[in-house]
This record gives sequence, C-alpha cells and structure tokens, in this order.
Amino acid sequence: MFYSRLFLNIGSGLIFTHLLRYFIIKFDLKPPFHKQKWGQLAILILLTCVLYNYANSQLVEWMHLFDPTKKISVLKRFWSNVLFDSPLIFIWSSIYFIWHYVELGRKTEVQKVKLESLVKELELKTIKSHINPHFIFNALNSIRALVDENPDRARTAITELSNILRSSMQTEKLELAPLEKELSIVKDYLALEHIRFEDRLRIEYDIDEDTMDQPVPPMMLQTLVENAIKHGISKQKEGGIVRVISVFTNDHHELIVQNTGHLNGAVEDVIDGFGINSTRNRLKILFGTKASFEIRELKDKEMVEAIVKLPLKEVN
Repeated sequence: MFYSRLFLNIGSGLIFTHLLRYFIIKFDLKPPFHKQKWGQLAILILLTCVLYNYANSQLVEWMHLFDPTKKISVLKRFWSNVLFDSPLIFIWSSIYFIWHYVELGRKTEVQKVKLESLVKELELKTIKSHINPHFIFNALNSIRALVDENPDRARTAITELSNILRSSMQTEKLELAPLEKELSIVKDYLALEHIRFEDRLRIEYDIDEDTMDQPVPPMMLQTLVENAIKHGISKQKEGGIVRVISVFTNDHHELIVQNTGHLNGAVEDVIDGFGINSTRNRLKILFGTKASFEIRELKDKEMVEAIVKLPLKEVN
C-alpha cells in the first residue's frame, strides 16, 4: 500500500506539474514577467495544489489504498494531503523558477558580451573609416600645392601617397599591426610632408629595434605624427622638429611623438581634435585601462609630446 500510494503521488505529481508548466507558458508567466502577474501565478499554483490533492484523495478512495480499520472520509484525506503534499508543488515551482532565472541571467550575460563585442567592433570600424579619409584629404592638399610649383616633386609625392594608401589598405581589416609596418607608413608620410615644408621640417627617429615587432593600432602613430605637423610645425615660422620615439619603459611599450611648438591657448583644440579623440577611443576599445594616452608641453625644450603607453605582448 505504501509503494502504491508513493507511485500514485509521483504519477499525479508529474501530470499536474506538467499542466502547471503548460499554463505558466500559456499565460506568459515565465521569467521575466510583469509584477502585476504575480497574483495570477499565485492563483495558478494554489489551484494546482487543490486539484492535485483532490485527485489524489479520490484515487486513493477509488483504488482502496487505505487501511480499512482506519477509514477516513475523502474530505479529511483531502485536507491532510493539502497539509503534507502541497509543499511538493511549491518546492517544484521554486526549483522551476530558480532554474529559469539562472538561465535568464546566463543568456543575458552572453547577450551583453556579444553586444559589447559588436559595439566595440562597430566603434573600431567607424574610427578606421574616419582615419583614412582624414589623412587622404591632408595629403592631397600637400600634393595640390606642388603641382604648379614643382611637377617633379609632385610626382614624387604621388608615389609616396601611393605607398601610404597601399599600406593602409592592407591594415584596414586588422585591429593591431607590427610597429615596423606602421613606422614604414609614418616614414612615407613624413617624406611626403617634407616635400611641402622642405627645410622647415626636420625629422628624427629614436627607435628601439626590439620594439619593432610590438603590435600597435593601425594608423595610430601616423595620426599622432599628422597631428604634430598640423598643430605644431605648420604654425612655426621657422618650422621645427618631429621626433618619433619607441622604447620599453616600466613593462610598457611607449610610443612618443614630439614636435616643436606650444600648447598655449589651443589646448582644447588639440585635445578635442579628431586625431586625439580617435587615439583615445581606439586605445580604450582595444586595451581598456591597460593602455594610456597623454599629451603635454615640455616648456624647457619648447616642445609638445604625445605619449602612448601600450601593454607588452609577446611576439612569437
């Protein structure tokens, strides 16, 4: 009799909890649901408990699964079942909803990671799409200034621009590129600008050979050099120096672009300019807090320098 009633409880429990699940889905009571539906859920669970215990009481009576010497009425057996068996329905309901909340949290976290990844990818593509047109516009202006004055140098400038565009197109799909390739672009760019500025532009390189394989964001170094010429050299009557430095410092790869000039009252213009903003955004997207960017004035040397600190990465 014990095992018969046990299997009866298990069988009816499976039936009624499946019915409960069916109506939870039908009435859209799966997590997450509106707070106003808590009442509907409570009524549904209580109704399931009543029907479950009433059905059990009737089946026990119909199948004579009781001690004849202690026969009690169906009503008393029903209330007894409500008291002792209803907690099973509440426990099942609790496990069901806890599982769904855990699953919901996991899916939400996965979706959040995917969304963040998509946003970063879109932001990075947007930044890249602005960098190349911005650079091309300035380069074409330089060439245009040479067409009438010196056609031979203009042809040389077009060759330099061709090299730069070819390099930039090859790195367009990359998030990171070796410093060696980026430095090659910078040298072509500075060679192009040297044609325009002539003796007003002096170029110096201080490159640690061990840093040449370190990955850097494509076109970032070129953007900083372009910014140095636009806000520094072009505003100096006598011109000045653009110095590109790449060294290892305190477990970081440090890229420094120095130029003759002063920040003066144009600090906001320099810091809020597109080149600076794109550099900050790209570093944040690619490295988070592991990378940093700073622009400052070296008053004793009458120079301005932009410093990018990147995390070291082992290169095989």
